Amino acid sequence: MGRRIHFVVDPQGWCCMGLIIFVWLYNTIFIPKVILFPHYEEGHISVLAILCYYFCSLFCIASLLRASVADPGKLPENPKIPITEREYWELCNKCNMMRPKRSHHCSRCGHCVRRMDHHCPWINNCVGEDNHWLFLQLCFYTQILSSYTLILDFCHYYYFFPLKKENWDVFVFRHELALLRISAFMGLIILGGISGLFYTQLMGIFTDTTSIEKMSNCCEDISRPRKPWQQTFSEVFGTHWKILWFIPFRQRQPLRVPYHFANHV
Repeated sequence: MGRRIHFVVDPQGWCCMGLIIFVWLYNTIFIPKVILFPHYEEGHISVLAILCYYFCSLFCIASLLRASVADPGKLPENPKIPITEREYWELCNKCNMMRPKRSHHCSRCGHCVRRMDHHCPWINNCVGEDNHWLFLQLCFYTQILSSYTLILDFCHYYYFFPLKKENWDVFVFRHELALLRISAFMGLIILGGISGLFYTQLMGIFTDTTSIEKMSNCCEDISRPRKPWQQTFSEVFGTHWKILWFIPFRQRQPLRVPYHFANHV
């Protein structure tokens, strides 16, 4: 969507991302077929429940795919450095290229990334200045979809009325219990892991520090002024309109960050 496609050749990342897509595809296929559609046909739930599930599923996979192929902020080989900003650039000791402060060299990708947070194998890409907002959306919608799936698994057995019309010759109904147990297990694992990751990401934005900066212990509170949380979130998402923070189908417009807020990495 108006941005360069960034593709990382990493078999480990392909396996991790393939696993995530498998979990998403599994729940997107079996949960509606086993729970949503049968209960809707018998009048136990409204069509709104089905639409909300597919809505969350669509936003989840859209943010995943866009975060995985979006350019995280890769620096060009010969960057043009404005004369007024040369003092805010530094030399990378790994690739011997000039880069803005707060950039980091990713050994997995082999290049420097602006305001790099970390390299995530689950999206097979770095999380940097230009795709951090998509990674946050991925964490957010994954939590919603996992929670929604767990609620449906629970309600199917303990809240909804028993189904009267079931075709026991169909695979999904003959193995219904096993399929939903697998779904619940995957939902619990993903929800637990992604909730902790999402919390650390939010705390990083609130404090305007990246995960790499936290690990390197180079960001002291006295080294720079503390910005309001609205400003830090707006810089990550590229817009001051908060409603747009939740929409992955758009193009991010970077907001210029004053260099006196920059940290040295």
